[in-house]
Amino acid sequence: MRGRTKAWLNRDSKERKGDIIADRAMRASINRPPTPDPDEEPEKELTLQEMINIKLIESGEKEKLMELLRERLIECGWRDEMKALCRAYARKKGRNNVTVDDLVHVITPKGRASVPDSVKAELLQRIRSFLTSVPL
Repeated sequence: MRGRTKAWLNRDSKERKGDIIADRAMRASINRPPTPDPDEEPEKELTLQEMINIKLIESGEKEKLMELLRERLIECGWRDEMKALCRAYARKKGRNNVTVDDLVHVITPKGRASVPDSVKAELLQRIRSFLTSVPL
């Protein structure tokens, strides 16, 4: 070991500096994850749900469905009911002690459960008719 160290010290500084730089570069390349080769990666298969979502977005139908849902929920009073639940929760806990995340966590299950069946059925029918008109 001593002989190797002595030999290394006896080399000129340019040569030692080159070895140090090469050693650092080697360590840096070892720590980096390998770059994936695009040719080797198999394409991820899309699920049926993902394919439907893509078609809905591309056609603009998803935005139309969202607008229809907003209208129907306002018409049936669902939106006002959710606002009232949020206000009641904020009053109960104190305005300064409630975050948006708290409201979402508490109100979301109640909100989903209270969507009228007629609204769900109408949306489902619109989605079905869209799917029959578009090839997947």
